[in-house]
Amino acid sequence: MLRDIITIDESKCNGCGACAHACHEGAIEMISGKAHLIREDYCDGFGDCLPECPTGAIQIQKKEAAAYDEIAVQRHKQMSGCPGHQVQMFDRKEPEEVSVVQTSQLRQWPVQIQLLPIEAPFYDNAKLLIAADCTAYAYANFHQDFIQGHIVCVGCPKLDPVDYSQKLTAILSRNKIKSVKIVRMEVPCCGGLEMAAKKALQASGKFIPWQVVTISRDGRILDE
Repeated sequence: MLRDIITIDESKCNGCGACAHACHEGAIEMISGKAHLIREDYCDGFGDCLPECPTGAIQIQKKEAAAYDEIAVQRHKQMSGCPGHQVQMFDRKEPEEVSVVQTSQLRQWPVQIQLLPIEAPFYDNAKLLIAADCTAYAYANFHQDFIQGHIVCVGCPKLDPVDYSQKLTAILSRNKIKSVKIVRMEVPCCGGLEMAAKKALQASGKFIPWQVVTISRDGRILDE
């Protein structure tokens, strides 16, 4: 069947293994120091590995390939373990009683990328926050540190079967956006959100300052 699937240029691959780590489906393995797509039916075509490759060795192409086999992927995950599916528990101390009630910093509705309008008054000269669904649950002070002063776009590339880059490109192109902040989880599937945002920034034809912040599964900021 004709579908989107990754291709790897071995001549550009430096053997760092970042793509294999980022591939939440287990479709990429390092063989003799080079990245290889070992199973076409494991590759969902989202391209979570693309933003992790430092040499540009990976591309998404539309070509004849085996259909994505979700059942085979789930079986593979059970055997090998995917970071985004691994069960974890965190040792938390009971919080002390807090006297100050924090207020929501949300400035607009809706927030889900698929529901957001392409044009709206709240975009005018706005700071745009593009955030993965799980970030607000993992990071305790999300409203104060990230939502405050921003217009929020929320999504999950793993669960939503859409290309976010098209909607985000339209929003960036047709509104006066001041800056973009991308907040993602450390899990590989969040690479799809980061890639979509970067693709939209490039396709918008505008110079818009942007930043990526990564949140760990236990709620820490890993980099920004």
